[in-house]
Amino acid sequence: MTTATKITFARVALIPVFMVCMYCIPLWNGLQYVAFAVFAIASLSDFVDGQIARRCNQVTDLGKFLDPLADKVLVIAAMAMLCELDVFPAWALMIVLTREFAVTGLRLVAVGNGRVIAAGWSGKVKTAVTMVGLCFMLVFWRSSWALWLNWSVVAAISATTLYSGVEYFIKNRDVLLAKK
Repeated sequence: MTTATKITFARVALIPVFMVCMYCIPLWNGLQYVAFAVFAIASLSDFVDGQIARRCNQVTDLGKFLDPLADKVLVIAAMAMLCELDVFPAWALMIVLTREFAVTGLRLVAVGNGRVIAAGWSGKVKTAVTMVGLCFMLVFWRSSWALWLNWSVVAAISATTLYSGVEYFIKNRDVLLAKK
């Protein structure tokens, strides 16, 4: 198993730790910052494992599968926990989920046609905006100006998610129009 894959597995292992911290915030308010730290470390590990995989020639099929899955589960876990706290709106979570299912479906159709759709630049921007925005929400969701921050983050996440999803379909529309 490569170093990059081990880092990805560590990110997956941090997801339940993050969720337990979030659930236990009512027991000790300090867990809000522990949850943020866990989420931030897990988010940064996405960048680190990608750099290691590319620079050290450790790109594997397992890594190609697990890395984006770990990212999605981490982000959706954070959004779901923030939804539960009435900080993140469920409609915005549905935008993210719909985009993820749609792009995954498009990729499956492409594979069936013998083609692989690589991650696009807008998808990477969406992931970065989402992870950074969620970090801010996790730290400041109780502050006096949290409403402004939360809506700004939700708007940024929604806009980048919609843009990247539409871009995937426009750039790869031939996949859906192909006849077998």
